[in-house]
Amino acid sequence: MKNLTSDIVRFSYKNASVLALASVLSAAGFLWPFFYVGTDLPQTQLFFWGAVGLAFLLVVLEISSARLDAKSVALLGILSAVIAALRPLGAGAVGIEPMWFLLILSARVFGASFGFLLGVVSMFASAMITGGLGPWLGYQVFAAGWIGLLAGSLPKNVRGRLEILMLTVFGVMAAALFGLLMDLQFWPWALASGTQLSFIPGGALTENLYRFLTFHLATAMAWDVPRAVFTAGLIAVTGSSVLSALRRTHTRAAFLTPVVFNERVRQQKEV
Repeated sequence: MKNLTSDIVRFSYKNASVLALASVLSAAGFLWPFFYVGTDLPQTQLFFWGAVGLAFLLVVLEISSARLDAKSVALLGILSAVIAALRPLGAGAVGIEPMWFLLILSARVFGASFGFLLGVVSMFASAMITGGLGPWLGYQVFAAGWIGLLAGSLPKNVRGRLEILMLTVFGVMAAALFGLLMDLQFWPWALASGTQLSFIPGGALTENLYRFLTFHLATAMAWDVPRAVFTAGLIAVTGSSVLSALRRTHTRAAFLTPVVFNERVRQQKEV
């Protein structure tokens, strides 16, 4: 993985390999309906819990290898708690999920690696708070992690109004991507067999793809459109101030900068 200069978390080759393996497993968990040749529905949740375990292993590896210092861990915990607290605020409202704007803006400032970890940890923490534990959690965790990763990978040299516009457009795309991924994990079990939109185990790729896209467009717009509008609106209205606050935090905290004692303190320690 290419390390961006703004990242406060930098994956080693070993950790990047773990991330790649977890992503491959989770991608298989999302895309299996289009390549499955059996006649019975598989237990795809096993793919995801394995992938989630590898994702959290990344956090442990980063901390144990001192690539994630105390200030970075504290910031990851604070932002994860805030995002986890924001998510239930939209409970009961179709597509109103205020968590995404903060995840996108945080990943923008602190980098792709941090954005991935923030998405994974905050989604898992949100599920613990709301009791949303279930077979869908693995899908949600990786969808959030990928959105954080993509947000942190956007061009770094864009600033001002153009930056807000870029992030606003990305917010719309991220909201649509999350809805698409959530429908993809739900669709094979959503409908009884025999309907025009049902998943066909072992069916042709084109047929299942057509059925899924029809199902998604018919059922998800009531959720995806409000989510996209709400996320984009929050970024457009609050983006400049939130980005400024996060960038001041990044500068003042001096993440990953070693502590250097002055000469007087060093002499006192020697005494």
